[in-house]
Amino acid sequence: MRCPYCGSLDTQVKDSRPTEDASSIRRRRVCPDCGGRFTTFERVQLRDLIVVKRSGRRVPFDREKIIRSLEIALRKRPVEAPRVERMVNGIVRQLESSGESEITAERIGELVMQGLKSLDDVAYVRFASVYRNFREARDFGQLIDELAHEPEKPEPSAKRVTEKI
Repeated sequence: MRCPYCGSLDTQVKDSRPTEDASSIRRRRVCPDCGGRFTTFERVQLRDLIVVKRSGRRVPFDREKIIRSLEIALRKRPVEAPRVERMVNGIVRQLESSGESEITAERIGELVMQGLKSLDDVAYVRFASVYRNFREARDFGQLIDELAHEPEKPEPSAKRVTEKI
């Protein structure tokens, strides 16, 4: 593993342990040349996936793009990082186990929207507005109407604080 600080190829693993959901290995590394310390994650990759964009262009699948999109949609929302990581891992597992080596960008977007719908309604609407390319306020209204007509999902068990005025 190349050192991100000095570029040396000779780094040493100081600690390895599985992540909380056991989907990857977290490794703490140190560079003997510059003394820099950094963390890497090792994940199983079942197959190389290719994403077919709407334009027809083909690019390698990058799970980090999903994570970046989710970070934008979930900005200032009360969703814990481990829940987001589990959602991304689930999406990647679904894609890898589908048997297809080429996946459309639309398929990925739909999986992300399904996951966000169960994670956070506001983030779902934010993501959908970009993914579906909303042009008017009416587009938001239609999506919110769809959400309003779905059965209620149970709220996470958290103590609610109420203020007396």
